[in-house]
Amino acid sequence: MSRKDWTPEQVKLAFHLYCQLPYGRLHHRNPEIIALANLIERTPSAVAMKLVNIASLDPVILASGRKGFSNASKLDRAIWDEFHADWERLVLESEQIRADLEGESSSQAKAEQAEPEALEDYTGETRTQSVEQRVKQSFFRRSVLSSYSNRCCIIGLSEPRLLIASHIVPWSQDKANRLNPSNGLCLSALYDRAFDQGLMTFDEDWRVVLSPQLKQPEPAVEHFFVSIEGQRIELPNRFSPDPVLMERHRETVFFQS
Repeated sequence: MSRKDWTPEQVKLAFHLYCQLPYGRLHHRNPEIIALANLIERTPSAVAMKLVNIASLDPVILASGRKGFSNASKLDRAIWDEFHADWERLVLESEQIRADLEGESSSQAKAEQAEPEALEDYTGETRTQSVEQRVKQSFFRRSVLSSYSNRCCIIGLSEPRLLIASHIVPWSQDKANRLNPSNGLCLSALYDRAFDQGLMTFDEDWRVVLSPQLKQPEPAVEHFFVSIEGQRIELPNRFSPDPVLMERHRETVFFQS
């Protein structure tokens, strides 16, 4: 394997993968890291090191006391900033780079095998747009769930079929943050529905706030909702939820009366 400098395209693929892997799986034995290494003709160890260097740029990782090798390059920082400035464009660009390297049919097949959450605003779109939709949803879901260690941030549920990557500001209301992992929470399906319908939100300290409309004298409501009111969520190990976006949820989605 050559030890030539990393190209911008390779770093984009590395960052794209970093977003979707749990922090504890950034090692050279990870099959997804091995696959990327083979694709870009680098060693799995080199790719794993690049992912850890990218992690060293993550404020949440640094705040936790964990550190990478602390030698992230100027290019690494530039790609980090570029993704944060335009998530949707960079996700699709990274997917296209990968598709060009491994073959478009392979990329489309993987996208079609994904199990994204349904979005109403894409009904009737073309096949190409449908594939892009699935790619974007798959990226957002994997990025959010991996950041929360694949557990509901309220009750710790870890059954993937019952977990939703919930948008803080709805998909239809903020194109710039559609794929931003900091616009996401990992919630069980029940709490995702309540959050999406404005029956529940979170305050400045990330504690559960219930809408008066939800407080009904019903045993199930008492058990599943009143019992968690005021409880602080488990924050992710990277890509912390954006407090500005959560404020928008409280102001525009949440039913306060």
